[in-house]
Amino acid sequence: MEKIPMTASGYERLQSELKTLKSVERPAVIQAISEAREHGDLSENAEYHAAKERQGWIETRVVELEDKLARADVIDVSVLSGDSVKFGATVLLADEDTDEESEYQIVGADESDIKSGRLSITAPLARALIGKTVGDSVEVNTPGGTKAYEIVSVSYR
Repeated sequence: MEKIPMTASGYERLQSELKTLKSVERPAVIQAISEAREHGDLSENAEYHAAKERQGWIETRVVELEDKLARADVIDVSVLSGDSVKFGATVLLADEDTDEESEYQIVGADESDIKSGRLSITAPLARALIGKTVGDSVEVNTPGGTKAYEIVSVSYR
């Protein structure tokens, strides 16, 4: 069984989502199905079909979350250190063409959110950064062409 790397905060978010699905969403959809059944003919009952579809989505997501949490390899970023980029690192990059700086934390695939600077470990940029140190240059193929970045700083927080 393959472990899934994630930060402690990513693990907590998945746990919170699972708890909400089980304690709020699941009972609500069961109630909606019960109410829709009371309306009679189920073959033409849109509320019933929508509630059943929602129930299927919830149950699938619960199984998915339980699997991910069971296989989670929670990495405490606060105890990591060093000059090289590894999982959990916060990396400040400078675009070599424009000198524009951007900062990303390398996180698990389920916690990534590029708008908030959380870059998935599976992303091409993250894969290119792993093992590099401050001052190194990395090239990444993007849909807009090849981009070159210089690593300005690496920190673990």
